[in-house]
Amino acid sequence: MPGRKQGGRRVRRLARIVLLALLLGPAALILAFRFVPVPITALMLIRLAQGYAPHHDWVPYRRIAPALPRAVIASEDDLFCSEPLGIDAGALWDQADAWLHGRRPRGASTITMQVARNLFLWPARSVLRKTLELWLTPQIAVLWPKRRILEVYLNSVEFGPGIFGAEAAALHWFGHRAATLTPDEAARLAVILPDPLHWSPLPPDPWVAARAALILRRGLALGARLDCAR
Repeated sequence: MPGRKQGGRRVRRLARIVLLALLLGPAALILAFRFVPVPITALMLIRLAQGYAPHHDWVPYRRIAPALPRAVIASEDDLFCSEPLGIDAGALWDQADAWLHGRRPRGASTITMQVARNLFLWPARSVLRKTLELWLTPQIAVLWPKRRILEVYLNSVEFGPGIFGAEAAALHWFGHRAATLTPDEAARLAVILPDPLHWSPLPPDPWVAARAALILRRGLALGARLDCAR
């Protein structure tokens, strides 16, 4: 009996340690990544296991053409600068309502939520992943300024099979650095973000070109709503 009790205490102690690591580990990494480049993400490791060798070159925000953050905000999250906790509550509620009524939920991921997912989680949709995403996102939103969130996002988001970040994407698709991306090239990169394994900015598919033109117009219309990206 004493041995069984000791074994039970060890299991409980181990469970507490694991729970503490799960709670504090991501927060510690989030705090560290506020200051240092992100060397690798969970999504990069997943793609590596799937056979896609990651191509990833970190560059500072100042070495990314301003057209790219403007395009991704216009395409992915036009309320980015005004979301204090990195969550679009209205879009999230619509997604939950669709799920509860048996409809296929539409995407409700903000840029900050995508950062949380890319860094720590997996791409497949599930209630567990979304719950963890909602737990991590406010931590990032509180600990990082908006420019840092954009910097990490643009350096870690996937722009093609194994193509991570603006610099690798610009070199792979257009043959030059992220600093010299044109507005049209930036818009075409933003177009493929929802499905980078299957969509391509080249050749200029009519749908991609039309969507890129729409993103360009949206970016111009955002005006002061882009202030945090400048």
